[in-house]
Amino acid sequence: MLNFVLRLLAAVGVCCALTHCGMSSMGAPNMGGPSAEAREAKIACEPSGDFYYGRRYFVEKTRFWGYLRKPGQPWERAKLVIFNEHKKASPDRLPEDGPEGQRYAFDNNYEYRIRGYFTGREDYEPNSNQFLPEFMLTGYDVVDRNPGWLFQPSDHYERLRITLYPH
Repeated sequence: MLNFVLRLLAAVGVCCALTHCGMSSMGAPNMGGPSAEAREAKIACEPSGDFYYGRRYFVEKTRFWGYLRKPGQPWERAKLVIFNEHKKASPDRLPEDGPEGQRYAFDNNYEYRIRGYFTGREDYEPNSNQFLPEFMLTGYDVVDRNPGWLFQPSDHYERLRITLYPH
């Protein structure tokens, strides 16, 4: 048993080194990414604290921001949220018709360290016909600009409809 635990810890260490444990990667967002095992190892070694990990998820004509999860939790436990921006504007609060790379939702699929709190309210998002938890945003930092898939390696993103759900 001890031998198994030591091998597991070594594997987590190797995976953390290979995935940079939260280090930012550059490049255009896509749904590729690490293996499920590497993703689990990265989550196991990520820093924890008084914040959430967030993944921007943009679908045209919707006003939710994306998914949030607590440190150490898998993405399958994430919640789709609407940001309350009374204290801090969301990272992509830009014109919808601005220049490429400088417009609303330029950061689709970016991973963030998000600070704030759930208000306890639910807001109605009419274009997706959902009541979603409201999150008061107070701050954020980019963690990864190209983290790959969100819930499973076979994820498929479509800009015009919701295709990514926790399983």
